[in-house]
Amino acid sequence: MLKDSQQILIVDDDPQMRLALMEAINRLGYKAVLSNNGKDALEKILSSNFSMVITDMKMPSMTGLDLLKEIRRASLKIPVLVITAFATIENAVDTMKEGAVDYLMKPFSFETIKKTIDSILSKEKRKKQIITNNQEMQKILKIAEDLSASDITVLIYGESGTGKELLARYIHSLSKRSDMQFVAVNCAAIPDNLLESELFGFEKGAFTGASDKKAGKFEIANGGTILLDEIAEMSIVLQSKLLRVLQEKEVDRVGGKKPVPVDVRVIATTNKDLQRQCAENRFREDLYYRLNVFPLKLLPLRERQDDILLLAKHFMEIYAASFSKNISGFTDEAMEFLKSQQWRGNIRELENIIQRAVFICKGKIIDTKDFLFEDIISSKKCNGKLKDMEKELIIKTLNDVKGNKTKAAKILGVSVRTIRNKLNEYEFESPLLA
Repeated sequence: MLKDSQQILIVDDDPQMRLALMEAINRLGYKAVLSNNGKDALEKILSSNFSMVITDMKMPSMTGLDLLKEIRRASLKIPVLVITAFATIENAVDTMKEGAVDYLMKPFSFETIKKTIDSILSKEKRKKQIITNNQEMQKILKIAEDLSASDITVLIYGESGTGKELLARYIHSLSKRSDMQFVAVNCAAIPDNLLESELFGFEKGAFTGASDKKAGKFEIANGGTILLDEIAEMSIVLQSKLLRVLQEKEVDRVGGKKPVPVDVRVIATTNKDLQRQCAENRFREDLYYRLNVFPLKLLPLRERQDDILLLAKHFMEIYAASFSKNISGFTDEAMEFLKSQQWRGNIRELENIIQRAVFICKGKIIDTKDFLFEDIISSKKCNGKLKDMEKELIIKTLNDVKGNKTKAAKILGVSVRTIRNKLNEYEFESPLLA
């Protein structure tokens, strides 16, 4: 019996390895889909829904690393496991930097692949849960469930880190479109001159460097859901083009001669007051009314006091399993510390602090000293083991934010200067970590 009808895509140019993995995945109760090259795999990924991808590293035309980059470029958050018979530290670092969830060297046993797949999918399932005891949040979730039965455009308001994207994914997962793609586009992260082609695609020769045509995010999400994250950051010019897409249900590729029809459910998020943005001529009023069909507002964590310890325990369990640590709870002082914080970064900040605390904790119970990471990371008296832990956490955080030192410093609660100083130390130890 298939586990929740979960599909796993296997990408390998070795037919024997494909069949061996297919047999293993079928034994685990998942459905295996096979591909013998990266290009074919990418087409399958863009047209279907997979719980995860297992790809070989060394393949002709498109390597496993190239495939991983294309998946991330399409804003798809499918977990990717890379396997290879030619493992090097450099390859491992590169794949993890691009967002691979794990890296296995061939040959491996059935038990190894079983443990790895179950761990990855279990973690992904936990990530998708919305944890709350708060009555207002429960009301919002009930409304979201009702909205999922329709294609109504939803606009989610909330401060950064409150879980806007998680709520959007929740709506998609309950909808009739759940077996199709959910594509997230961060409008704040893509420069204005690139966002149009990212959203709507382009034709060959449309501009310098356009050596082939490329489908935009709306086409990739066709039949599914597109999330326009931080929509207030989109330029006024592009807002007018987006309005036409929403009205006509078709996109004009850059350099295209005719529009391409799309069937996409749109969810947008913002941490700004769009009515004020309209009054200040920063946001088109007609687009605002088109998006604001059904608004949902997420509460900041400081207004969800009854959820702080619940979420802390949830993240503790996730990261204790991830770091293979036997941690069962928090001291009374640690719980009081958590409840006393303002949580300006909301749930994201809480998760980061719990992740660090689990990593640092040496016993079975997390104490307040495990939260004081600034003192530890800035100390020049770290012992060897603690220094290794510090190094691993900094490198992992940088990988998570694709090398952005400012973001990494914010997550770790230290200065950018501290991060730079630590990286200089690590570069001296190993040039691979530069």
